[in-house]
Amino acid sequence: MSKQAILLLNLGSPKSCEVGDVRDYLREFLGDERVLDGNVLLRWVRLQVILSRRPPHSAAAYRRVWTPEGAPLLVFTERLRAALEAALPEGKRVFVGMRYGKPSTREAVAALAQAGAKEVVVLPQYPHFAMSSYETAVERAREELARQLPQARVVVQEPFYNAPGYIEALAESARPFLEESFDALLFSYHGIPLHHLRREIADYPDCHEPVDCCPPNASARARDYRHQCFATRDAFVAAAGIPLEKCLLSFQSRLGRAVWIRPHTDDTLRSLPARGVKKLLVICPAFTADCLETLDEIQNEGRRLFLEAGGEKFTQIPCLNDHPAYTRFLASEVSRLSASFNA
Repeated sequence: MSKQAILLLNLGSPKSCEVGDVRDYLREFLGDERVLDGNVLLRWVRLQVILSRRPPHSAAAYRRVWTPEGAPLLVFTERLRAALEAALPEGKRVFVGMRYGKPSTREAVAALAQAGAKEVVVLPQYPHFAMSSYETAVERAREELARQLPQARVVVQEPFYNAPGYIEALAESARPFLEESFDALLFSYHGIPLHHLRREIADYPDCHEPVDCCPPNASARARDYRHQCFATRDAFVAAAGIPLEKCLLSFQSRLGRAVWIRPHTDDTLRSLPARGVKKLLVICPAFTADCLETLDEIQNEGRRLFLEAGGEKFTQIPCLNDHPAYTRFLASEVSRLSASFNA
């Protein structure tokens, strides 16, 4: 094996769609202080309330999307791992670490150590920065690498929301769908609580949630999730050559009573038919692999909301998964990031 290895990071899934396994997964996921933040006691109370109510509902949702090979996120990530390894120079191995569940980040780093890795390229599968996704996955990986591979040199891919290769991969994967007749293209991103956004851009109090008004400087935009979502949309529109006026943007997957960034995807889907949108395309650029949020929340529940409101045709564009264009982009990122080891 090469002295260099690649670590793919993603969110994770329960080990099965049984209620007990889903409860264990939610306990680990929602127990992360970067997901449910705030006062320790209040976090614990909120977690207990969620764990007493949500697991049966979530387990039913997982059952609707579960595959013979297992959880979709794990299946697609493994396919990407194999495709990326095949695209890299011989001897470079790719490992998968999930922030929650199995294979855990701890187990992945242990495998790196056993394989004798001296250089590690970390590829978080989150194009946009948020403390509850990119940051928590990266910090967990850094902790394990420092503990298990303290002598290894490590480089971490930054959020790639506007990287030309990522945008081109999105456009290439969507092109067959864009060739069909449609009234609107909805960009549905994973939402975050509004106070998370305000915490990340606290140095810029003039930023307001309903609009993309982030100051045009790197220090603000590097941590402004909402701005990055708009930037992805705008870059995609330019690459795909479609009219911006046919494109909408919303945020899905809100949890609990906190105020989340708007507009909300479910509300948007209900409103579109009355606004003349009968044929809808939906793309979810915040997710690089299809998972519960895309396959059930959008493909099943979102479709139902849109059609019941009077829509006629609902088409979801699949996530990048192991698309060849996305694999090429990640391979080029490995090459680019590896250059830092020789600098």
